[in-house]
Amino acid sequence: KGTCLDNACIESFFSHLKTEKLYLHQCKSETEIHQAVEEYIYFYNYQRFQAKLKQRAPIEYRHALAA
Repeated sequence: KGTCLDNACIESFFSHLKTEKLYLHQCKSETEIHQAVEEYIYFYNYQRFQAKLKQRAPIEYRHALAA
């Protein structure tokens, strides 16, 4: 049986997804929810700056490490 600490990264992501996207927009259909989740995943990876990543978006941080 797992604990929440085993999934800390994904638990944090889902928390951000709910508070920053889903609770703010009233989706009326499954299609709208799907689109909202896809938009948020793109935003999270390419545009949302994170303090733990030196104020960079995850994709930016990854490219900087690979360079």
